Amino acid sequence: MPIKKLLLLLTGLCCVAALSTGCSAAGPKHRPPNILFIMVDDLGKEWVSYYGAEGIQTPHIDALSAGGMTFRNAWSMPQCTPTRVTLLTGQYPFRHGWTNHWDVPRWGAGAHFDPGLNPSFPLVLRGAGYKTAATGKWQIDDFRVEPRAMDEAGFDRWCMWTGYETGNPPSGERFWDPYIATDGVSRTHAGRFGPDVYCEFLIAFMREHRDQPMLLYFPMALTHGPLTTTPDEPDAGGNARFPAMVRYMDKLVGRLVAELEALGIRDRTYIVFTTDNGTGMRMNARRNGRSVRAAKAKMVEAGTAMPFIVTGPGVRPGTTTDALVDFTDLAPTFIDLAGGEMPGGQAIDGRSFAPLLRGEADDSPRAWILSMGGHPAKLRDGRVVPAQPYDDRVLRDKRYKAWVSQTHEITRLFDMQADPWEEQNLIDSNAPEHRAAVRKFQAIIDGLPEEDAAPRYKPNPAQPWDRTEK
Repeated sequence: MPIKKLLLLLTGLCCVAALSTGCSAAGPKHRPPNILFIMVDDLGKEWVSYYGAEGIQTPHIDALSAGGMTFRNAWSMPQCTPTRVTLLTGQYPFRHGWTNHWDVPRWGAGAHFDPGLNPSFPLVLRGAGYKTAATGKWQIDDFRVEPRAMDEAGFDRWCMWTGYETGNPPSGERFWDPYIATDGVSRTHAGRFGPDVYCEFLIAFMREHRDQPMLLYFPMALTHGPLTTTPDEPDAGGNARFPAMVRYMDKLVGRLVAELEALGIRDRTYIVFTTDNGTGMRMNARRNGRSVRAAKAKMVEAGTAMPFIVTGPGVRPGTTTDALVDFTDLAPTFIDLAGGEMPGGQAIDGRSFAPLLRGEADDSPRAWILSMGGHPAKLRDGRVVPAQPYDDRVLRDKRYKAWVSQTHEITRLFDMQADPWEEQNLIDSNAPEHRAAVRKFQAIIDGLPEEDAAPRYKPNPAQPWDRTEK
């Protein structure tokens, strides 16, 4: 049986499984929860006041923290593409193959996110009866070549900036006069501020489907470059534009929460707030009395340990947890909250932390988390492949963090309780607890694939703008 048909069959089975759990039983008491997943682009903890940011206030995000669970140890991948594919699939980059950044609309070469060959959690939720919408930034398909890519990934409706399309100058705009694809039709929204367009689309979808379970995926365009003014601070100039972008992002979070409350559905909605990687554009800041360098694409904590806050049914307000979570866990958690099951046939690295959110457990099921990915990918024999056979990566448990080189060796070890800023490398320490930590992490590495996979996709038709091998 072709893989795409098999995936659709498995999705249908997941729907049956979800129904058997009472996922669509009549009456509001049995209605499965909504999921609003907000992911900011390029923003570290040093720009969120609840996490100790200085010189910036994010009151709406802080209110989520006060009303929900705030995670200390939630890891994204350190760069855009690895993070976005990881959260959709529940797989680490070494398994799904997108270990490096590849801007599909810009570089093409037949590459794209292929839900026929990869898991995609929105497909499972849609199969289980959810109404699904996405708005914001996509970047892992070219809508000129695949106008229905979002539908194939599992979304009923979408309002997306796909990314800059080589040869199409208007498509470079994501903020003012944005070029946006809405349900397969792309156009410029003259005189509009893109983040408002994305937010308004999601609000309209919420109003239309308030009586049905919804998956609302909002991968924001803010706060990624280029620096821009906002409707609230039109006169901001230079680097002052970045905190203005942060404030406007926070305002949109508050706007969505207010709409959930106005619709009377917040009490049955999980809101997950996070960011895709550390801060970009050299926008340094201060946090908890320390200067923090922007760390996008870096594997220091400022590049991988993201703001991560959850509110919703069963989540204890005002709690902070040191539970270990990484972005492979998002897909299984969302499917668990919806009452479904991950599709079979492929290995899934993530673990559901839904029991922690519902108050059924005191911790996540993870003993360690992992982050990896960065740099541009390469072309070889006409296909996108990892930049190196085995990418650098980091692992951590609740106390120690290990850095792993391309030779599969641990080169750095940090005690994250005593040294959270990673200033004292313990790799040469002879202390028994440090040697035990190295052995533990090395055993984990030795049990994982020795070479990173390449992205799985059926190539798109050749286009004039495709990048070629050099």
